[in-house]
Amino acid sequence: MEPSHASDESRVLVIYTGGTIGMLVGQQGYVPEPYFLTETLRSQTRFHDPLQDSLFSNSGSVQGFREWSGRSSPGEVANITPEDPQGRTLLVRSSRPIGHTTALNPSLNASLLLNQPRCTKISENLYEAHLPTLVTPKSKIPGGNISKSIRYAILEWNPLLDSSNIDIEDWIRIATEIELNYTFDAFVILHGTDTLAYTSSALSFLLEDLGKTVILTGAQIPLSQLRNDAVDNLMGALTIAGHYIIPECCLYFNHTLFRGNRVTKMSSYDLSAFSSLNFPPLVNVGIDIVVNWNDVLRQTGLRKFRAHKHMNPHVATLRLFPGITGATIRAFCMPPIRGVVLETFGAGNAPQRADVMDALRGACDRGVVVVAITQCAKGSVSDAYETGRTLLQAGVVPGSDMTPECALAKLSYLLSKSELSIKEVRDLIGSPLRGELSRPSGVAVQQPSVEQNMDNIQQLLSQFVRLTRPPSVLPTINVTSETGQSTVSDAAAPWSWTAAEAATTEAVLYPFLVHLAAARDDLDGLQFCFNSVDTNDPAEVLKLGMIPGGIVNCLEAGSGRSPLHVAALNGNARSVELLLRCGALVHLRDSLGHTALYLAARQGHEEVVELLVQAGATLGGSDMHFAASLLADTARSQDQTAARIWHKAGWQAVTGNSEK
Repeated sequence: MEPSHASDESRVLVIYTGGTIGMLVGQQGYVPEPYFLTETLRSQTRFHDPLQDSLFSNSGSVQGFREWSGRSSPGEVANITPEDPQGRTLLVRSSRPIGHTTALNPSLNASLLLNQPRCTKISENLYEAHLPTLVTPKSKIPGGNISKSIRYAILEWNPLLDSSNIDIEDWIRIATEIELNYTFDAFVILHGTDTLAYTSSALSFLLEDLGKTVILTGAQIPLSQLRNDAVDNLMGALTIAGHYIIPECCLYFNHTLFRGNRVTKMSSYDLSAFSSLNFPPLVNVGIDIVVNWNDVLRQTGLRKFRAHKHMNPHVATLRLFPGITGATIRAFCMPPIRGVVLETFGAGNAPQRADVMDALRGACDRGVVVVAITQCAKGSVSDAYETGRTLLQAGVVPGSDMTPECALAKLSYLLSKSELSIKEVRDLIGSPLRGELSRPSGVAVQQPSVEQNMDNIQQLLSQFVRLTRPPSVLPTINVTSETGQSTVSDAAAPWSWTAAEAATTEAVLYPFLVHLAAARDDLDGLQFCFNSVDTNDPAEVLKLGMIPGGIVNCLEAGSGRSPLHVAALNGNARSVELLLRCGALVHLRDSLGHTALYLAARQGHEEVVELLVQAGATLGGSDMHFAASLLADTARSQDQTAARIWHKAGWQAVTGNSEK
């Protein structure tokens, strides 16, 4: 059965491709075992707490547990049925058949075989099944106000793959499964560590206009071992995916969330196997979960999410070495090769022999895209040396500080787009598409003085007054850092404000102004807030960092609504569009579990619904239950306008009534 979506519950799809994390010890080392991972997680209350399941009114009681487990007495064996295994299921789609038609282990427990989902073939490359779910205990993230549980289903591949066998078709398969199941709130991909950085880099490009959290993780020691890193890695990935909207393809390992296209596997031995030397982590998990919101990517275009389903296989990596010959390079760059990642010395240097340069120039002239990166784990290519400039003159494109895995994936992705010319591909190589490379550093910005901060606060207060008072009675506002206590001697006088304290005051005022401007459909007020923030300014970055998701996504204390929620509720289409173009997250849910799309549809704001859907918004959270009730009222009253708006909001697509 398909459970209703509670407002304090996130839905996560776990795509289990294989890897060490779910292996058992066999006669020839670690081997994968069907269903082992799922059933092990089901047996651990940290990963599956039946008493949190809201399906049963007696949840939290002995009777509730027995109802959940299918027993009526303490000693009775659970009665598991294939129609509804473990009580709750979620609809999951895939481009391949779902389930293990044959078990690798013939002695697999009969109850596990009974739990196999009934897979239905919808079309040639579309299958679906209702998978049993697991649900974590409710937890409150540091700084959060709502305890939330995470309900997740595990889509297990058949066969499970060692990551050394993962190839381009598997990357496309993962991207396709995310697209087919995009109604889930977030996605966790379990994968072997050897090629994990390649997959995370490739998916960062294949998942175009991503608006939800995608996290890849694995383990150095499998879950089957007493001492392992699998528990922490999986729990950390689930927790972040279930509690935060970080619309990127990320990699989580050893208490750290990295941008997926910035990492490289640095160790086959340490538990801290991955590093991102040229870019800071997005999240650090310790006693607190610290999100570096300043560096999180946000979609700023009005485009729906889609999975790109092509990668050009004719790309390769060539590592320069002392004594390499032009003949070697020419042979390497022969057809069908269309792109080469050239790992150069140091900051982008190469041997200056004529045969080497002629071979590289000849390849570039034939239309082969050659991208230069550094062999060093940390750093970037540049033209600081003459030996680097000659590569550029030969037609080689600088790849900045991209990792080898990322450069290869990006080149394969761009060359798969037939609409791009070779020149356009070369131009895009040096442009950050998914935060995969660092922009050239500019001139250092001097930190503003306290007086400049005072001016900012004065302008902020003036905006408040403008929005709340008639123009004819606007007062003059003056803000100063002086204490005004002239009787206090200089020796005992209190300290003046610091720039950080002033920035803190601004951070408190900005959310109120953004919400007020969104409610009033005041574009000037919104533009003032967004234009006042300079991300190159240390104090402004501090201000942004105090607001999770940035000012554009700041939440009201009680309702949990973002400015986008407020603008959508009031039917302010102009503000909705501006907010979306400034990075508003369309999938945020308020404290009642509602999206901005639901609020706009409920109020009958058709133009706003169209804008949100164009930007990839979908109904989610508690929207389903309330929308069903509203649609029933609409049917009774024969309100064609309301029915049309709900149809545009995607109600039929969500409920499975539309033709796809």
